[in-house]
Amino acid sequence: MTTAHVEPATYPFNDASGLALSELYEHARSGEGLLRVRMEHGEPAWLVTRYADARLVLGDRRFSRAAAADHDEPRRTPGRREAGILGMDPPDHTRLRTLVSKAFTVHRVEKLRPDIRALAESLLDRMVAAGPPADLVEHFALPLPVGVICRLLGVPAEDQGRFRVWSDDALSTSPLSTEEMAASRDEFRAYMAGLIEAHRARPADDLMTALIEARDVDDRLSELELIDLCDGLLIAGHETTASQIPNFLWTLLDHPGQFDRLRAEPDLVPAAVEELLRFVPLGVGASFARYATEDVEVGGTPVRAGEPLLVAVGAANRDALRFAAPDSLDLGRAGNQHLGFGHGVHHCLGAPLARLELQEALRALVSRLPGIRAAGDVEWKTEMLVRGPRTMPVRW
Repeated sequence: MTTAHVEPATYPFNDASGLALSELYEHARSGEGLLRVRMEHGEPAWLVTRYADARLVLGDRRFSRAAAADHDEPRRTPGRREAGILGMDPPDHTRLRTLVSKAFTVHRVEKLRPDIRALAESLLDRMVAAGPPADLVEHFALPLPVGVICRLLGVPAEDQGRFRVWSDDALSTSPLSTEEMAASRDEFRAYMAGLIEAHRARPADDLMTALIEARDVDDRLSELELIDLCDGLLIAGHETTASQIPNFLWTLLDHPGQFDRLRAEPDLVPAAVEELLRFVPLGVGASFARYATEDVEVGGTPVRAGEPLLVAVGAANRDALRFAAPDSLDLGRAGNQHLGFGHGVHHCLGAPLARLELQEALRALVSRLPGIRAAGDVEWKTEMLVRGPRTMPVRW
């Protein structure tokens, strides 16, 4: 009997309350071929857990994101969400990505470092002035990336309370119906359409104005694509970073020897960020299935055209065939080619900015609050695609 005929395992494996990587991933990696899994909704899928297999599926054009629109895509919600640029293949994906990519080059992003460092330090100054205990998420982890992406895109930071609701809905795994998802999406679109019209009337030196020019002058994207691209940038530009900042601190507090090393060697911050990106499994489970466009073998398993694959990045980043002592946190790890930002055409567009924000956040915490520690129980996000504290009380 082949693995295709075995009853699919219930998926996802991880618990949202914490950052542990389920032992079931190790069983999947050490088994023969790929594991067949089934999420709460949608058709069964092949689960990819090994590093080499993950790079293949993420980087090979024989695996399509756009094809998901024509299938009952594996998902945790009864409703279907529109994936925007994440649901496209080249050439449409390339066309939209090219419009934005210049704003996120390493060279251009590096020019933002002084301002981001100043923002990180000012947030901690205000937190210290108010005195402990303080919620790291509310007072530092969230306002840092929100402030940066709002400034880059041209969105009023004071609207955070409004777009946070739509952001949570977009990443939610709660049982929202298709109608409820559509209503939330339409509200977000209406909000962004209003900002776009305001920018048309009063152009500014920001990314939204540049995208409007690409729409109005060069006709390189439709009006709906313009709105959805701005919505997607606003969500992606803050949510994962806001989750990873407290995730990183939580992990360091759980590894006091490595935290002491970082305090003693602050120049390790860039390498520490890369290791934490490898070590922390951000997602509750794999999502955004890729569909094989032809028969292909992956990890010794024959995958037929039209079958979906889910890539478990967190598991691939713990593959002993790629990383020495993969379950150990080593802030000095060299040659750390993790998949924390994905791989291939859908490699995270904002990776240079996210890296810089995480570096400056970690640097500020280590230098300004070296004695930071937990001050109470963490409230974890639930029913979300990503894991992280919703509140994290700390003292110093």
